[in-house]
Amino acid sequence: MLHLVNPSIMASNFYKILLVCLFSCCTYAAFSQTEKLDTSKTKTDTTKKGKKASFKFGVDYINNNVFMGRTDTTTTPIVTPNFKYAFKSGVYVSGSLDFITNRKKNKLDGGDLGLGYDFDVTDDLSGGVSFTKLFFSATSTQVSSAISSTFNANLDYDIADIITPSVSFDYDFNKQGVGNDVMLNLGLSHDFIAEGIFGDKDILLISPMAAANMGTQNFYDGYIVRKNLKNVKRQAAETALLNAYYASLSQFKTLDYEFSAPIEYKTGKVILHFTPTYAIAENQFTSPAVIKALGLSNQSSVFYFEIGVALKF
Repeated sequence: MLHLVNPSIMASNFYKILLVCLFSCCTYAAFSQTEKLDTSKTKTDTTKKGKKASFKFGVDYINNNVFMGRTDTTTTPIVTPNFKYAFKSGVYVSGSLDFITNRKKNKLDGGDLGLGYDFDVTDDLSGGVSFTKLFFSATSTQVSSAISSTFNANLDYDIADIITPSVSFDYDFNKQGVGNDVMLNLGLSHDFIAEGIFGDKDILLISPMAAANMGTQNFYDGYIVRKNLKNVKRQAAETALLNAYYASLSQFKTLDYEFSAPIEYKTGKVILHFTPTYAIAENQFTSPAVIKALGLSNQSSVFYFEIGVALKF
């Protein structure tokens, strides 16, 4: 006889297993060693040729979940414990859990597990590839909650220590019934480095960056479905506007421009970081009727920040 299992029970059990796996990996790596969603690389977290394997465990806080300049109508602050174990070769495994702090229940909202490889072609040219499996709860309000996994490839080139152009490509596999997405990020940054701030081996790194994100928006269609907003009864005119917008989500367009200034301070095994970001959204809902019908945020710009602490061995 076939027995159906309650999806909420399956999700709950999965997150418990994921939490145990994260703890087990962290414990094993900590005792066996003498570095959004890990697609972000900080200058002090890369594993270069000749360096030892490393393990990093940290906790990040972001005051509002923002994805490609898009946000939910409800502010979504997230606390994310995370780990990364990097082998000497540049291969790494990573994972994280997302906890929504302003909820009374169901605070565990999702997580991810990743496998990747960071490499250096020359002293100035570096890159990486990774595959990340994402998990979201059935009640998730994260705009990216329709994405099930992501393949990423990236390159950056340091031009005479003056400016670093970068390019990052994502192919997002979305949940069943939602088309997949292609994303392209183009960025320019410059590093300001100071040593010996409070100690001889302390490092302060500030990396102002300007970036543009382009791609398709099928993830937004999936987000709307997950919020059950497509099934609400509407006027015929509203329905026509919505259908026209849905049809455009598979088109490759500019999604947002982002200006950030990541600040990282490293002393011994401790790494502190703070990243303020200002995002200007492009190609969002523009019709007041559509915005009202869906009950979604249409902010043209948003400021948010991320702050965190980590230990690296």
